[in-house]
Amino acid sequence: MDYRIDALAMLLSDASRAIRRQFEAQTAIYGLSATQWRLLGLTLRDGPMTQAMLAERLDVEPMSVSRLIDRMEQSGWVVRAPHPEDRRARIVLPTDRAREAAPEVKRVIHDICAEALTALSDDERRTFEKALLAVTETLTGAVPRDLRPEAVA
Repeated sequence: MDYRIDALAMLLSDASRAIRRQFEAQTAIYGLSATQWRLLGLTLRDGPMTQAMLAERLDVEPMSVSRLIDRMEQSGWVVRAPHPEDRRARIVLPTDRAREAAPEVKRVIHDICAEALTALSDDERRTFEKALLAVTETLTGAVPRDLRPEAVA
């Protein structure tokens, strides 16, 4: 098998950008970027995390995540609290405001993904997902926890 898609990176980037634009347009009333929603999603699903853990999971620099959290804290989306086991560290927790908005935002994500995949049959969707997971695993050595099918469901 030596079929290559020379434009794979461009296609993946274009698809990602289109999904992100749709998402940001449909969630603009909340005033958060896609990255901020991703941070909230991580804390809502996986529980409190340190800024260092969030920076790693979001694949951004620690200083960038610190500024991101500053803005989100000022807007009432997250709070910082002392780490229960490491008094030098602080953890980031979602607020009630974030928990209340989460179901609607999750619906928006579901609807955008459903629309993006309308041209594919169920079998093609499963194949597409498996292919994307295989690409991710090949390039990173592992499928990130938040991309595994059981995490997405």
